[in-house]
Amino acid sequence: MVELYKLGPSAQHIVDLAKLFERRKCNHREAIENEPCIESVVGETNKHRYVVASQSTDLRNKLRKIPAVPLVHINRSVMVLEPRSEATIKAKDQSESASMGVTDSEARALTSSSTPTATEPTHKRKIAKGPNPLSMKKKKPKVNPGSQSSHEPRSNSSTTKSEKRKRDSGEPEAKAQKVIANGITG
Repeated sequence: MVELYKLGPSAQHIVDLAKLFERRKCNHREAIENEPCIESVVGETNKHRYVVASQSTDLRNKLRKIPAVPLVHINRSVMVLEPRSEATIKAKDQSESASMGVTDSEARALTSSSTPTATEPTHKRKIAKGPNPLSMKKKKPKVNPGSQSSHEPRSNSSTTKSEKRKRDSGEPEAKAQKVIANGITG
C-alpha cells in the first residue's frame, strides 16, 4: 500500500480499489519495497499457497526458484498463467518417488517375515453345484397299488355332487328356457 500512496493524489482511485482486496500482513515494522515484501510473504516453501500476479520479470524469475508458486502476468491485455517451473517439477518428482519407495519399517517387516514370497498363490477350485431348482420339472406323486386308479369310472352319486353349474349367459330368453326345462314356474 505504501507504494500506491507514493504515486500521489492522482492515483487515489487506485488506492481506493486496492483497499477493497484482502490484505495479508507481512510483519515488517518499517515499509519496504514491494518485491522483497512479496518474496518474504511467499517464503521458501510457499506454505500458504499464494498465487503471485506481477509484471516484474525480476520478481517472477526469483519466484520461479521456489517450488509450487503459480505465476500470472499480463501479455497484450491477456492474463497468462505460466507453466510449472523447474523447481516445481523437481519437487513433485521427489515427493512421488518418496511416496512410492519402501519405508524402513516396511523393509524390516518384509525381511523378518518367514513366509516365502516366491511361491505361487493357490487358487480355490470351484465346486460343482446342482441345477437351478426353479428350472426343474416337478416330480409326479407315486400311486399306491391298493388305492383306486384314476382310470376307473366313478359312481353316479359322486358325479352328481361334484358337478358344477355353468354360469348364466345373462340373456332373459335363455333363462326362461332353463326355468321351463327344469319344471320350475314362477
